[in-house]
Amino acid sequence: MTGAAALGLQAAALDWGAGASAVTNHIHHSKTFLDILRPPDHARVFTDGGEHELTQSEGAWRWEDVDLRATPSKDGLAIALAAPKSHVQRVRLRWSGVLPTDLRVMGDHWERSYGDLEWRGISPERVLPWYCATHGGDVTHAYGVRTQPGAFCFWQIDSSGVTLWLDVRSGGVGVALGERTLEVCHVVSREGKPAESPHQALKEFCVRMCPAPRLPSEPIYGYNDWYSMYGNATQKTALAAAHQIVDLSPTGANRPFVVIDGGWQPDGGCEGDVWDHGKAAYPDMPGLAAKIQEIGGRPGIWVRPLSTSAATKEVFRLKHNPAVYDPTVPGTLEKVAADIARLRQWGYGLIKHDFSTFDILGRWGFAMGAQLTDDAWTFAEGPRRTNAEIISALYRTIRTAAGDGLLLGCNTVGHLSAGLFEMSRIGDDTSGQKWERTRRMGVNTLAFRAAQHDTFHAIDPDAVGLTRDVPWALNHQWLDLLARSGAAVFVSLPDETVTPEQAKALKAAFALAATLQPIGEPLDWMTTTCPEQWRFESGHANYQWSEPGGAWPFTV
Repeated sequence: MTGAAALGLQAAALDWGAGASAVTNHIHHSKTFLDILRPPDHARVFTDGGEHELTQSEGAWRWEDVDLRATPSKDGLAIALAAPKSHVQRVRLRWSGVLPTDLRVMGDHWERSYGDLEWRGISPERVLPWYCATHGGDVTHAYGVRTQPGAFCFWQIDSSGVTLWLDVRSGGVGVALGERTLEVCHVVSREGKPAESPHQALKEFCVRMCPAPRLPSEPIYGYNDWYSMYGNATQKTALAAAHQIVDLSPTGANRPFVVIDGGWQPDGGCEGDVWDHGKAAYPDMPGLAAKIQEIGGRPGIWVRPLSTSAATKEVFRLKHNPAVYDPTVPGTLEKVAADIARLRQWGYGLIKHDFSTFDILGRWGFAMGAQLTDDAWTFAEGPRRTNAEIISALYRTIRTAAGDGLLLGCNTVGHLSAGLFEMSRIGDDTSGQKWERTRRMGVNTLAFRAAQHDTFHAIDPDAVGLTRDVPWALNHQWLDLLARSGAAVFVSLPDETVTPEQAKALKAAFALAATLQPIGEPLDWMTTTCPEQWRFESGHANYQWSEPGGAWPFTV
């Protein structure tokens, strides 16, 4: 490992006749930035009955009872929708203009990322959730929607303009707004500056998208049992790990977390409906939290708030997915609130809540695409609210119930949770069994979502699975990157004692992780999905992420 010493465009001129000048007038002198903070050039609505072009009239876009408003403000463009009779599924907005064909384009993901974020050339059909950035002529521009919107929003980029799709469905059908007006989203953009790096430009844009993030008061680091125990931990192993992690941590006021992940609950694994006591291997959950604190750690715990069990009454189940609670059924949010509040009362200061996006929409982020969820299903309350509104209501319930506790969302929608949760698990699982999974999921998500750190939330790129199944030389680099990057650092330790070399590296990593430092910046991310060159406050580092046989081409 080298450099890891800290731990031991021009636009093409197309002759379109008289209409060309009207289009190109919206392109800034930089020739790579399109002004979208104005009413769109085209708008189309998709209802349960079909699709219809909207007609612009008196400051609004209309078709029958559908009324779409795009109102410019000093810092963006507010989109509002009214449709007293029609059930609206989607709205498509289009800003026309000539963009260079050699732009590089990057987007985000619906929830966690899956090792698939990247800069690449223009792909007109590519779905770019929440925001996107373009790079050309050494300048990086960005287009997006402000956090906590009322719809699921995605972008498309092509050489003729920028498109924004607004998914306002409720379940898999059109939303029935009735007499209310939906505040769909607030469009924002940022024109880049020639002297800034793409990472710097994106970080500044994240600030613009999320004006009021909720952040932890101190950097987050410590232990998570999943990647060494995979649901087979016990109260005894948790206490042993607490002693081990405290011994490896600095002695300052910022103490390490000891997070009890899935498997403590009576149902075990990743399932569960009962969260008021532990299984036999966890006889005293409040007592365990108290003992972790006595040892010198901070207790954390995992929960899957919408999971059902065989005993769950049918009335509470989501008809689209009976394995989970319907968040619109009276009593569901009250149960969720009671479960979260109980974990806090037990003494767990960090609550990691998981699976809610998959549980509600029935798909992982990599399978959502433009469709997001299956067609034709509804919540128990009927199509009165959008999916974004229903998920946001769940998040607000969890936030209120947690009080002053820290919330770590996993498989949650960052654009809906920003400002509510202090932390976000930004990528799919790393591994204590296969290095390839850590390389693919961990490095990619940290590089391409680093700009969200301390702008949306504190980011958690996931843990170092420090086991015998993963080569230490590779895990050592991953640990080094996490510690120097400024992101959260969690480690899963094996039952057996770590080696002296590993202990030395862990002590150095935790000493860095316990202190506030700027997020690391990937330098070669324009040309690879797995950046090896990084810049930190402490200097540069070059990593080698591949195993001797290279990357694994199959699903991991």
